[in-house]
Amino acid sequence: MEGRKFKLKSREEILVILGERDEGLRDLERRLKVQIFVRQHPETESADLTIKGSPAAVERTITRIRAALEEFYSVRLGPEEGRQPENPELPEGALYKTHFGELIRPRSDAQKKYVDAILARDLVFGVGPAGTGKTFLAAVCALRALRAGEVKRVILTRPIVEAGEKLGYLPGDVSDKVHPYLRPLYDAFHALLGPDRFRSLRVDEVIETVPLAYMRGRTLENAFIILDEAQNTLPEQMKMFLTRMGMHSRVVVTGDATQIDIREKDRSGLVLAREILKKTEGVKFVNFSAKDVARHPLVKNILAAYESWEEEHPDAGQRIL
Repeated sequence: MEGRKFKLKSREEILVILGERDEGLRDLERRLKVQIFVRQHPETESADLTIKGSPAAVERTITRIRAALEEFYSVRLGPEEGRQPENPELPEGALYKTHFGELIRPRSDAQKKYVDAILARDLVFGVGPAGTGKTFLAAVCALRALRAGEVKRVILTRPIVEAGEKLGYLPGDVSDKVHPYLRPLYDAFHALLGPDRFRSLRVDEVIETVPLAYMRGRTLENAFIILDEAQNTLPEQMKMFLTRMGMHSRVVVTGDATQIDIREKDRSGLVLAREILKKTEGVKFVNFSAKDVARHPLVKNILAAYESWEEEHPDAGQRIL
């Protein structure tokens, strides 16, 4: 029987989930075939839930709780307080409605497994080729968690490694220097929020972008943290990053083990993390393949052609990773 914890951070959240006389709690137990134990903390007006049952039932329960809180915050931040909800009620199967009105849904079985894992767990690795939606869907889930009040900020990071060409010294301060490297992350949030809203959240430090090297010494609490291009971390960097995780935080790590740009290609932190953490409770790895690519249809053919060529030329293939 699996046990998972979930934090309710206010009296309002406790009331939403437990109900007036714990009727909401009992309904969850009855419908989802789980046991839920509550430990309240009057001094902080918060509560810890311990949910026990089969792994599938526990994940469904956590997903249901998060959805209830998301709906609560959506209503609370609605027109009666002078604001329109950022993401009104969505059609079934949709994850998010972008600033431009596009509905975001998983496009493949692997994407659906990935999203379900992110919504249910605190540490998820998405591993696979470019264009499979790893970073974009992590950004969607981060904004959902932010809007639902599950986290207070979103932190975006990646190792600063040049992909096969030297760019030389870049002008400006630290933010200016790392901007080209973090641009893929910015693109995802631009598409979801629009550039003005994204810029505003960055100014208010609700969304923070930071090079991986600047993460040392920090403890990141109440945050949704995305590490992109993780195949270019060294094992010690990956360990450092994963141990930054604080209370009530969630982490998504994305990468492509076939696109390693560091000199010591056999020391990728992503590859080693998969081996070290493969049996660690609470950690989920989701694998993508070329069939999950959601870019231009030609990208799938390009990836397949390269994979075929590298299989036929194993030694030469290393030169084009």
